[in-house]
Amino acid sequence: MVENVTRTRRRFFHAMFSTRVPADLVSNRVGRAVGRLRSQRVDLIDLTEANPTAVGFRLSTRLLSELSRPEVAVHAPVPLGLPEARAAVAAHLERQQLNVAPGRIILTTGSSDAYGHLFKLLCDPGDAVLVPQPSYPLFEHLTRLDGVRCIVYRLEYHGRWEIDLPSLREGLTARTRAVLVVNPNNPTGSFVAPRDLEAISSLCRAHEAALVVDEVFGMYPMSGGWRGPSVLDRPMEALTFTLGGLSKAVGLPQLKLGWVVAGGPQPLVERALGRLEFICDAYLSVGTPVQIAAARLLEEGEAVTRRIATRVRANHDALRRLVRDFPAAQLLAVDGGWYAVVQIPATKPEEAIVLELLEQDHVLVHPGYFFDFPREAFLVVSLLQERDRFVEGATRMLARATSPGGRVFSR
Repeated sequence: MVENVTRTRRRFFHAMFSTRVPADLVSNRVGRAVGRLRSQRVDLIDLTEANPTAVGFRLSTRLLSELSRPEVAVHAPVPLGLPEARAAVAAHLERQQLNVAPGRIILTTGSSDAYGHLFKLLCDPGDAVLVPQPSYPLFEHLTRLDGVRCIVYRLEYHGRWEIDLPSLREGLTARTRAVLVVNPNNPTGSFVAPRDLEAISSLCRAHEAALVVDEVFGMYPMSGGWRGPSVLDRPMEALTFTLGGLSKAVGLPQLKLGWVVAGGPQPLVERALGRLEFICDAYLSVGTPVQIAAARLLEEGEAVTRRIATRVRANHDALRRLVRDFPAAQLLAVDGGWYAVVQIPATKPEEAIVLELLEQDHVLVHPGYFFDFPREAFLVVSLLQERDRFVEGATRMLARATSPGGRVFSR
């Protein structure tokens, strides 16, 4: 009797909530181990850290005072963003030799907010979008929260990462409303080849689907220079939305300002902007202070961008040198971004290796399955960590992951 009542209660509580939110919100084994070690004040070398403000990259207090200018005391909402803030984003892009009219820019609180608006613009419940695999797992949650199906197309590694166009074509159906591309991809760090971008744009145009290109890591090409190749470098056949934001562009995730650039055929762009204005007016999610400060934050924040780029490239060089001492490991090619992927011997499950690194070496890394790598074994590390800690953590990681029986080599 008691068991039946318990089951009834479980069904009742499950029925109360939307299936868009997972019913099981319990942390996995890695998350529980991290929480326990941090509660014990263990000094973990966090090679998953993606927050620039946690590893020494901060704007001056003087510049942050821009957020308290007198103008912020007046609330004058504009759905697509204040004209001066949209002009500031256009000027930021122009400094990267990207010519974008302010009228084609939509402001959001970040890329997640931007995806939500675009899913509402493009999709009815049950429609589908194509997303890359491997890639950041947030897509699965964002699509689910908007009642949209997530269909994957593959990235394949042949000395560098490439889009598997046949798998992308297979996913294009009458209910596919958009193709999502990350340029450079997270975590593979691969920029989209121009021929692939042209092919995808043509496919989207033919199937009346939009192309959504996330370029938040575009400021960090591994080969040097201000930025990597951008979809904004060329006119596109399909309706195209390009995403960016303060979080990665100038290392300010806490200020919550992102943008979307609408491109493609002018009639489609105009229709999209009108509908996006309606969506943005319903939410009015972007705060006034950060919009007022946007011009100064973007202009002076580029010094932080250069510092981040310098550290990311230095850590990547250090990792490349370290891997030479561990022949069983392979550092996969990286075009840009903040991450690196290391392939290791698949002698045990990735989760077991990550847990050993945590418990015995006090180093935190991502397992490849977190990003839906199709097979094992891969470890993913952020290149943002401070240099000495990065080198120490990477050395422990490589020693643990490549040593027989998990025994760490002495160095």
